[in-house]
Amino acid sequence: MNTLKELYAYREMIFSLVRRDLNGRYKGSALGFLWTFINPLLQLGVYTMVFSVIMRSGIEDYYLFLFVALIPWIFFNTSLSGGASCIWSQKEMVKKIYFPREVLPIAFVTSQFVNMLLSFLVIFAVLVLSGKGLNPIALLYLPIIMIVEYILSLSVALISSAITVYLRDVEYILGIVTMAWQFLTPVMYSVDMVPEKFRTIFNLNPMTPIIVAYRDILYYKKAPEIETLAHAWFLGLALLLIGLVTFSKLKRHFAEEL
Repeated sequence: MNTLKELYAYREMIFSLVRRDLNGRYKGSALGFLWTFINPLLQLGVYTMVFSVIMRSGIEDYYLFLFVALIPWIFFNTSLSGGASCIWSQKEMVKKIYFPREVLPIAFVTSQFVNMLLSFLVIFAVLVLSGKGLNPIALLYLPIIMIVEYILSLSVALISSAITVYLRDVEYILGIVTMAWQFLTPVMYSVDMVPEKFRTIFNLNPMTPIIVAYRDILYYKKAPEIETLAHAWFLGLALLLIGLVTFSKLKRHFAEEL
């Protein structure tokens, strides 16, 4: 509770860091903030060409099937791999100024979350223009699953950022971990393709129910199953607890290690 009170007291600092990250992301580029929309559109173009023309899959409108899961995955992936360095990159501030150290991973993940929300404008536009359309009832569940993914992404950022302060190699190891994690998450394939004997282990992946829920809402245009939402919430909150405890124990000696 003390940590929550402190974070609330430093909310302006969090907002300031988020604004700085969003404003500085494309600073100096000719198109600036438009890259937020151009990047997912370029990816969509590549996937459309590869999976609709060259590598034909048995899934109808596979490029949409992939696209609605890829944007959420990019958010999680960036929160994990990029979040690992969010404490280290601000080491001078950590050593000289007192503030709740949780502010840094929270600000980083929040800026990535805002970027994902903007990318969802592209997803909505593509779904409408492609004729796939949107189900307004199913969309009511979208904020719920977004909050779950935010909690999960913040959890992994808390863990990775805290450990990286003590072990710099973690930042590089995560490059391999996230690549393997993506292939173990149903981003590029359907859950039905996973052999039954591996389903139990497969479902321990906290991103599995999140991707399934996004795809249910946006691709299949139906409300996600309650079991899927409950599964996602349970894994998200469990990992958040682990993240908070880990960060709380390791943050005490950040200044000395940096």
